[in-house]
Amino acid sequence: MSITSDEVNFLVYRYLQESGFSHSAFTFGIESHISQSNINGTLVPPAALISILQKGLQYVEAEISINEDGTVFDGRPIESLSLIDAVMPDVVQTRQQAFREKLAQQQANAAAAAAATAATTTAASTATASQQNPPKNGEAALNGEENGAHAINNHSKPMEIDGDVEIPSSKATVLRGHESEVFICAWNPVSDLLASGSGDSTARIWNLNENSNGGSTQLVLRHCIREGGHDVPSNKDVTSLDWNSDGTLLATGSYDGFARIWTEDGNLASTLGQHKGPIFALKWNKKGNYILSAGVDKTTIIWDAHTGEAKQQFPFHSAPALDVDWQNNTTFASCSTDMCIHVCRLGCDRPVKTFQGHTNEVNAIKWDPSGMLLASCSDDMTLKIWSMKQDTCVHDLQAHSKEIYTIKWSPTGPATSNPNSSIMLASASFDSTVRLWDVERGVCIHTLTKHQEPVYSVAFSPDGKYLASGSFDKCVHIWNTQSGCLVHSYRGTGGIFEVCWNARGDKVGASASDGSVCVLDLRK
Repeated sequence: MSITSDEVNFLVYRYLQESGFSHSAFTFGIESHISQSNINGTLVPPAALISILQKGLQYVEAEISINEDGTVFDGRPIESLSLIDAVMPDVVQTRQQAFREKLAQQQANAAAAAAATAATTTAASTATASQQNPPKNGEAALNGEENGAHAINNHSKPMEIDGDVEIPSSKATVLRGHESEVFICAWNPVSDLLASGSGDSTARIWNLNENSNGGSTQLVLRHCIREGGHDVPSNKDVTSLDWNSDGTLLATGSYDGFARIWTEDGNLASTLGQHKGPIFALKWNKKGNYILSAGVDKTTIIWDAHTGEAKQQFPFHSAPALDVDWQNNTTFASCSTDMCIHVCRLGCDRPVKTFQGHTNEVNAIKWDPSGMLLASCSDDMTLKIWSMKQDTCVHDLQAHSKEIYTIKWSPTGPATSNPNSSIMLASASFDSTVRLWDVERGVCIHTLTKHQEPVYSVAFSPDGKYLASGSFDKCVHIWNTQSGCLVHSYRGTGGIFEVCWNARGDKVGASASDGSVCVLDLRK
């Protein structure tokens, strides 16, 4: 048997990623030099660390259950062994002693078998009498209350979903092909092509158009690097992807530090290589001539999409940049673990605006459809609204009880195709809730509470009438944004990292931790 520190570190790194501790995973990966190891991550299955820990725990339980003469203890364990118990010698010895005492008790009980038979006959007579004289109402209520308490306290059971809102399996298409967790997915804006990005160092384009032959087909976009004059798999996660506005090109960002541009038929058009570490986010501008990326190297870069050259690199953050969003075709905002938000413009050698006020990492930023307001969310559990007209935040929204992972504006209000509907902002948190906000008044309209694990993604339907949410509880929920009611629900096979709507608003895509991508058909 051999165990290396690289192997242990890699399993811990993967566990942190799969559990949603993306920032901790990044820091641990850098300090333990994961990128320099020779481990092929695509061959390591999801939940590998948990699996090996469970097997070790089973071995310790088996060891406890073996008698001194080598025979197996004939009886169930007094109680299951916890992971912490398994590494404490005193606990193990105490459990072994308890087993020996229980074995002795079993042997003593065997000696009284004949007497027990007689007692059974007596008990049967008593039971007959009990049927003739049923228990009083108070006694029956007490027993029912005990049973109910056990049911309520069993937190391991998933929340039951009303059959009226549950999406039937006939309306769900599960796409298999990825060999590791799928972190992201995005619909093509003009056709039913769904792109997905995974820890298996590939992106995939799934064709879900009704006229495609025999259901969905997939194009595999392998992310390779040059070594010794040959293209070899990078073995790095695909962390971000975005379609251009006319749906002809797909941009991807990877932990290998490269951004790539692909055609819709899966051909590599350009490789963009100036970042000095993993890329966390990238976005096309509306015009489609520039791509914006954010990296662990503390910089953001605007790329010329036609030439693949870097137009300008912005080195203003003092820590890794986590997210970016365009205000218009040449101005953008970026956020970082340094708790700052910078607004930068192509051609300017310093930020045109800097927003400070968060007290922890800023996870995501989004401009509203008009480009007038910027929303940000943070590990400090707050959601803030900023305006270019002032230095301090317009609203400091405090309601979540844990970190806020992401935010989305509704496609409603001024500068949208739904101008007569009020604009809303959705926030998703590790406190297992989603909140809908009236930003004009700075108040929470609805708190959506059906999830039981951290919520990683939210997305509005194109008309703004519905909101999809995805959580690590394996559920995708669809909510009515006006009433806050749950209208559809689907339970997948893995924790949900991302949800997205197609352009028509009749399908929702979701990517999951078990390597699956599911498509929910919401048509009647």
